[in-house]
Amino acid sequence: MTSVARRHWRDGRGKVLLAISAGWFLSIGVRQAFPVLLPHLQTAYGLTLTTAGLLLTVLWLAYAIGQLPGGVLADRIGEGTTMVVSMAAAAGSVTLIVLGGPTVLLFVATGLFGFSTALFGVVRLSALSDVYPDSVGTAIGVMSAAGDLGNTVLPPVATVLAVGLAWQFGFGFTIALFALVALGIWLAVPRRTSDGTGGTAISLSGALETRSLLWTRSIVLITAIQIVANAVYQAFTGFYPTYLMEVKGFSPTLASGLFALFFAFGIVMKPLGGTAYDRIGARRALFVILGGSGVALVILPFIDGFWPVVGVTALVSVMLGGGAVVLAYMTTAVPNQIQNTGLGTLRTVYMTIGAASPVVFGAVADQGFFDEAFFLLAAISSLALVLLLWLPER
Repeated sequence: MTSVARRHWRDGRGKVLLAISAGWFLSIGVRQAFPVLLPHLQTAYGLTLTTAGLLLTVLWLAYAIGQLPGGVLADRIGEGTTMVVSMAAAAGSVTLIVLGGPTVLLFVATGLFGFSTALFGVVRLSALSDVYPDSVGTAIGVMSAAGDLGNTVLPPVATVLAVGLAWQFGFGFTIALFALVALGIWLAVPRRTSDGTGGTAISLSGALETRSLLWTRSIVLITAIQIVANAVYQAFTGFYPTYLMEVKGFSPTLASGLFALFFAFGIVMKPLGGTAYDRIGARRALFVILGGSGVALVILPFIDGFWPVVGVTALVSVMLGGGAVVLAYMTTAVPNQIQNTGLGTLRTVYMTIGAASPVVFGAVADQGFFDEAFFLLAAISSLALVLLLWLPER
């Protein structure tokens, strides 16, 4: 383990990994703070549950839409520069949220925040692929674990500040952090980590070329698998706290704690997933990850009590390790000449489609089939296992 750490730190690469991980810790952790601060925003702006839900939809849809522009921008101005722009723009959009104003400004600022952090989403993967060509899975796993640390730490901090001071402080404390991380990335990450070919042209011919280069068996299959995995993840994380309260009878505090524990387990699962990709390949790693989490989803409705639920939560969290495997595979499968644009295209596709799964899950639960909705997620996971049979190893 020590030799692995030294190998990832030497030649200045460790500073790059640390800076990118800090950016991911902050951008995803603040996005997950929105749900816990939503009651405060409802009170401050007089939002109904419907409009509050719409605010979250704006956040995640803007994040999905921003993936492709982020890739295109990185191909033009470089990966490091794009990440600095992302962090600076995120600081500006959070400032707009904190300043307050009409409700429409809250929605616009929230959309800008989602779009700003989306610029970071693609580039972090391609930059680590460039810097760690010999161990991309492990590097992405470490960086992804930093994101789960953000999911675990930042929402509770935001809640404490919002309750103890005011909701503005729940967002406002991150402005200086975004500025600090932007500076760190500027100092540690090269302006451009790729070969600087600049990608394809922004035109119909460029779009057709991108589509042609992406239309391979490896990329189509890994994207389909990620659509399934992302749909399961979005539905599970969207409704797990509610399920624990309404069906399992846990208090809101206990349910929130178990939800944070789910992401805390991810701090371990994602590096393990990335290492598994490097050592045994994507197919075997994903079979264990998707199969294990699918079994946990089937077990969940049949168990009761705190410790059994903790155990199942740990088993379900295995799904978090799948992200490192899929993203490592996808990053290496996309041709270098369209790496950022191609990744942005694929991420926009699977995130947009996956964002529809909470609506379906909620509709099933509304009909009195909350337990059965988890069986549906397990069945969807099994579809990904079938697709794995045809996935080529890289």
